[in-house]
Amino acid sequence: MMADPDARSRPAGAGDAGYTTTEEFMAAAIAREVRDGEQAAVGTISPIPAAGVLLAYWSHAPRVRPIIINSDEWWPFRLGSKEFYEFAQKGRLDLFFLSGGQIDRWGNLNTITVGDHERPKLRLPGGAGSAMLYYWAKRVVVFRMEHSPKIFVERVDCVTSPGTSPPSVTRPGGPQVVITPLCVFGFHEEERALRVESLHPGVSPEDLRARTGFPLAVSASTPVTPAPTPEQLELLRTRVRPALARIYPVFARSAFPVA
Repeated sequence: MMADPDARSRPAGAGDAGYTTTEEFMAAAIAREVRDGEQAAVGTISPIPAAGVLLAYWSHAPRVRPIIINSDEWWPFRLGSKEFYEFAQKGRLDLFFLSGGQIDRWGNLNTITVGDHERPKLRLPGGAGSAMLYYWAKRVVVFRMEHSPKIFVERVDCVTSPGTSPPSVTRPGGPQVVITPLCVFGFHEEERALRVESLHPGVSPEDLRARTGFPLAVSASTPVTPAPTPEQLELLRTRVRPALARIYPVFARSAFPVA
């Protein structure tokens, strides 16, 4: 059974093997976006995408190259982030993962300020390399662990990373999907907007509308997001869990029940 989307994952111990946490569910959804043979990079404070990439690597995508910052095993760049950014700007980065303090229906991300820019209600961590990587990674999966109207807004207060660009701007890549604890959005090029692709099990159209700050085309006929398979859960709990424990020890303890 999937975890309640409103609840944080509980610490799990022996006997919890039948319980699927929200983190596991999202990691499996992310893994489905990873294609074999890709260079798939994960940035800072991104344990769920890291879990998804490693799950893909140990299942359907054995030729993927995981690149995970802060990992001795999965970070090949010895000259720091500069070398990584050059790698992306040379067109070698197939897949990257981004998030935002605000995400709007047009695929724009905000990681700078909420509210008026001169008198912000909240200062966010900043953009770092996200603006460039949103352009140069061939595909970007956006993720967010919280799904609420304050996160998913009609228009972000400040555009850190734009979802689309004018035709005159060189942009090899851009957003592919947005994965949350409630649903998967696809990004549709013709509309230049997010559209609901699937609802997670137990999430109704009314739930999703109430927790999203822009109108949605969603109904009882909207597809249901596939749950993790038993094989995926076993890999997450036996191979991914110890690998992530070396990078994100607190996350690994809480996100994965002991198999």
